[in-house]
Amino acid sequence: MAPLSGAAGRLSLLTDQQNQDVGVAESGTSADIPPRMLQAYKNAVQRIGGVVPKCRGMRWPVLAGIAKVESNHATGRKISENGNIRPRIYGVLLNGSGAGGNTSVFGDTDHGKWDGTAAGERAVGPFQFMPATWDSTGQDGNQDGVRDPHNADDAALGAASYLCGRGRNLKESSQLRAATFQYNHSNEYVANVTKWINQYTAAAASSSGSAADLKGVRGKARTVLEAALDQRRVPYSWGGGNANGPSKGTCCSPSGKSGTHITGFDCSGLTTYAFARIGVTLPRTAAAQAGHGQRISAARGPSALRPGDLVFFGYAPGRDASIYHVGIYLGGGQMINAPRPGVSVRIDSVDAMTGYAGGARLL
Repeated sequence: MAPLSGAAGRLSLLTDQQNQDVGVAESGTSADIPPRMLQAYKNAVQRIGGVVPKCRGMRWPVLAGIAKVESNHATGRKISENGNIRPRIYGVLLNGSGAGGNTSVFGDTDHGKWDGTAAGERAVGPFQFMPATWDSTGQDGNQDGVRDPHNADDAALGAASYLCGRGRNLKESSQLRAATFQYNHSNEYVANVTKWINQYTAAAASSSGSAADLKGVRGKARTVLEAALDQRRVPYSWGGGNANGPSKGTCCSPSGKSGTHITGFDCSGLTTYAFARIGVTLPRTAAAQAGHGQRISAARGPSALRPGDLVFFGYAPGRDASIYHVGIYLGGGQMINAPRPGVSVRIDSVDAMTGYAGGARLL
């Protein structure tokens, strides 16, 4: 059997959120995936043919959907160039205590080699493999001669192999569902993973270079959107951007990322710049920007947004002081977004992000 519950991701989620950069959030786009983890997913897709030749339809959003639920993409950990994740990710000890929702007892199988304890068994790594499953399924994704579930490349290729079985066609929804159910025998789990796979798939499509549709958008809203869209591919810079355009940022984000050597935008820097094109002056932070214009309640849902509205996300929706991220609504469920360090301004899905905190209409 594979992971049991994704407990490692849930237990660490609140702490991880507090350490994330503005714009990282719990987004369901690739904006929330650490770049090295995303590369591991893509590497696994390229290599799965050599492991399971008959496998069809493996895509990085499939692996991302699993890893999102299992460990939140190892967010908050350090990932080395060769893919090693530190500190290691351990699930709860499966000793029947009920912690993490697991009541079954699993005896030790690896003498603590992978899960760090001989007192019992616990899931390991970003894909939360049980040690016994890893022994039979694990792969050497980074080709260093070691199969390590705490290595991003190894774990991703191991998960791809497990999902592919003897040669599934994961383009077929029934086979993808069967693979996900095999990973964790829970219909709720399958629904959750499927939701993330769909959102990551939409994100991949929206970032593939397709043109933004501004049909029907006129006046000041169009000016704002065109100004923001023109900044696509400008890099994210912590503290970067102002009414005049991209600028060097500051040091440092909660996770230690510095923008001092990067000319670009963070999320609120981008909105400040775009709205300055029509003479609207915004304060510098996302939380402060929520106090401008006509507030659109989160309870009304994203369908209440219009192109040109600000879109907010918070740790505690309903409390504007907890807002940490802002984008500009583009229409069709998408927003123009400066997501996080290491990526650039781009189009992302609104529904892909949790913590939706409503919007503000300035136009």
